[in-house]
Amino acid sequence: MDKAALLKEILAANPADAFARYGLAMEYANRGETEPALTEFDRLLADHPNYTAGYFMKAQSLVKAGRRDDAKHTLETGVSCAQRAGDHHAKSEMQGLLEELQSGEIL
Repeated sequence: MDKAALLKEILAANPADAFARYGLAMEYANRGETEPALTEFDRLLADHPNYTAGYFMKAQSLVKAGRRDDAKHTLETGVSCAQRAGDHHAKSEMQGLLEELQSGEIL
């Protein structure tokens, strides 16, 4: 059984499993399946708005899809989330990507 199928089984049994939802989103992203990845990131963040890693990885997927404005918005939300959580590493990563997008370094 492939990784996505296994994660879907876990989510069928427990749809609120944030780690499995994140894993499925990442599996899709790693496969280059951007739209399914974004769908899973959206569901993850709707159900678990404090899952800081989800914002950064969703933003990266949005950048790959050419959706820079959506990526900026996601990063702004993620920076606020990371700040509230005291997650300085995640905040720094997201701020760095946001600055690259705002400066035009990432096309």
